[in-house]
Amino acid sequence: MGRSSAAGGRAPARILVPRAAAGRCGTRGDPDVERFEVATRARRALVDVTRDVEAACARLGLRDGAAMVYVPHTTAGVLINEGYDPAVAEDLLAALEALLPRGPFRHTEGNSDAHAASVLVGASALVPVAEGRLRLGRWQRVFLCEFDGPRTREVWVAGLGGR
Repeated sequence: MGRSSAAGGRAPARILVPRAAAGRCGTRGDPDVERFEVATRARRALVDVTRDVEAACARLGLRDGAAMVYVPHTTAGVLINEGYDPAVAEDLLAALEALLPRGPFRHTEGNSDAHAASVLVGASALVPVAEGRLRLGRWQRVFLCEFDGPRTREVWVAGLGGR
């Protein structure tokens, strides 16, 4: 069973906030994109959004194809990794912290490490969908990566393929 994970040894509380009455949006009201929000409580955290992505696929009517999970932020990312043991998420965040300490950087906002982490992780992940279900490996989950929180982040899910 998947669990939400975060740095600091405790899972962040997350609050899902639906967007718009129908929950559909996109840069131009695209009917093939679902969007939801996740509120994070830590500066760096991995938040399991797998069920939310599956729910977005259901709202899109996506039965077979793929879901592109994307975050439109420069200090956040999306990844797929183990979701059963919270220590894995803590280890990943610790590794990123070791690679990217807080400074010194030239960017004056003090969050250049978060921008760099976002570039390393990436802003999207492509997940196969079959018979209306995400096709992930046994221990895999989809995570929103927070690198400059706490904040409220948008997650976009685009359906690619058949309905």
